[in-house]
Amino acid sequence: MERNIIAKNTTFVGEITSDGDFRIDGVLEGTLKTTGRVIIGAEGLVKGAVESTNADIEGKFSGQLSASATLTIKASSNISGDVTVGKLSIEPGATFNATCAMKGAIKELNKVNEGKKRSEETA
Repeated sequence: MERNIIAKNTTFVGEITSDGDFRIDGVLEGTLKTTGRVIIGAEGLVKGAVESTNADIEGKFSGQLSASATLTIKASSNISGDVTVGKLSIEPGATFNATCAMKGAIKELNKVNEGKKRSEETA
């Protein structure tokens, strides 16, 4: 898979769609949709919407963030907005002022409850 980079001292305004990974060390204002990983570097800033499979954030993010697999938030990061994830990892020291919904957790809870109901029915 290819890695795309928005370098430091670069500002991109608009919509990006890709199948590759993205590293953002500059500024992105707009929408980023990728089936790969999004990395926001320590000096990176994203204002808008991001949809990806995995995301690692060290810098600043404001908007709507969706990581279908894993979102990793580093200690230096600052997140605000709406977040939807499969799994979430937050290092101590990170600023996380967002509403967060975890997809997949509901399915796991339903499976556990179904297993309990079945065992109660057979008892």
